[in-house]
Amino acid sequence: MSRAQWINNIRACDRVRHKGDAIMQSSQRADMHIAVLAGGMSAEREISFSSGKNAVNALKQAGFGSVEMLDPADDGFIDAMRTGSFDAAFIALHGTGGEDGMIQHLMEYLGIPYTGSDATSSVCGADKELSKVLYERAGIPIAAGVTVHRGEQVDAEAVFEQLDGALFVKPAINGSSYGVTKVTKSDELAGAIARALEYSDKALVETCLEGTEITVGVFGDEDLQALPIVEICTPDTVDFYDLSVKYIVSDDIHRIPARLPEDVYARAQELACRAHRALGCSGFSRSDFIVTADGPVILETNTIPGMTDTSLFPDEVLHAGMEFSDVCARLVEMAIERHERR
Repeated sequence: MSRAQWINNIRACDRVRHKGDAIMQSSQRADMHIAVLAGGMSAEREISFSSGKNAVNALKQAGFGSVEMLDPADDGFIDAMRTGSFDAAFIALHGTGGEDGMIQHLMEYLGIPYTGSDATSSVCGADKELSKVLYERAGIPIAAGVTVHRGEQVDAEAVFEQLDGALFVKPAINGSSYGVTKVTKSDELAGAIARALEYSDKALVETCLEGTEITVGVFGDEDLQALPIVEICTPDTVDFYDLSVKYIVSDDIHRIPARLPEDVYARAQELACRAHRALGCSGFSRSDFIVTADGPVILETNTIPGMTDTSLFPDEVLHAGMEFSDVCARLVEMAIERHERR
């Protein structure tokens, strides 16, 4: 069956949701060969492997006949992709090489459909300085801040005076809280910037926002679905939602749905969809916000949300009444549809 025939049948299944169509779709999936890309070269390599394993299990559960996990850091990866007769690639890579457009460019060069955002949108989402510009143009509230480039001299006192209060310093291009520091004194700023620059060529210094931290998943392409909001309850023992608590399974840390007024809840979901479109995302995304006294302020958008046992996107999917395996399968189907449109 050609990819064009496959897409026509998918669309038919979307229009008519009954048992016969579901069986037909499962039969099509049984003939598909899917590559799950995980690992890679970033600081989030091990987290990516966890996401990849869950994606493999989900796709097999959804009925795909052949699902193989490959590591782009392995020798021979490109040849394996080029000669493997893969119908699509499910990208479960996080950080450098995964969310920054690199793997997306490679898949496009090889002519392989891939899940998630394209290379351009991935670059926009990965670069927090660039994404803030796009958020602001789309009318999405952002935190006040400055960008510091490697080798640039910083007047710490002036920065503190400009941003007025406690600050967060983070790599402009990275994820999973690597290299992030909260500083409350000007003499701490230089060390925090140096730490952030270990992970990126530029660092963001932003005002520390006071409020409730939330994350909002978005699923879909043209018709977007905002998922139930997760409230992140940071323990008193840490300054912020860092690596020491991010991958702990606990209802005390992740509360869903978030305890927000109805209008604020709706506003956050609307802003998450707006951020998805502002960056040009495809398939899925997850945006983080601080709900201040004036409303939600965006922090960043993850163009490849984590799929680990403690990740937030799968939890949102389940609370939306969807099966994780169905969502992963639909991401593959959307990838093939987008590839054919190109």
